[in-house]
Amino acid sequence: MVHGEKRNEGRSGPVTGIRIDPFVSEFDMGLVQPLSRSVRLNGFATCLRLEQVYWDILTEMARVNCCSVSALLSYLDREVHLRHGGVKNFSGLVRVVCVVHSLKEGNCLVMA
Repeated sequence: MVHGEKRNEGRSGPVTGIRIDPFVSEFDMGLVQPLSRSVRLNGFATCLRLEQVYWDILTEMARVNCCSVSALLSYLDREVHLRHGGVKNFSGLVRVVCVVHSLKEGNCLVMA
């Protein structure tokens, strides 16, 4: 049996017709590794676990805004509470903010 073949059982068949390979040339698996960091969100110490790629995006966003990553995350935390009454999954919010930032900056796919 070919590795991964069993996963496709019961589906419409093997995956074919992929036009864009998600594994771009020289894909860095290190970006997938989760990394926990202690951060201060509006004065409260907490731990945030994100994949390295998101820490890289946050670092760039903080650089552009002339602030620290903790200051950027504090801003997100404060604004989500003020605008939406909070969020259950702050890590998920951070990931989505990073993806939306990358899309708007043209660093990933172009939004239609």
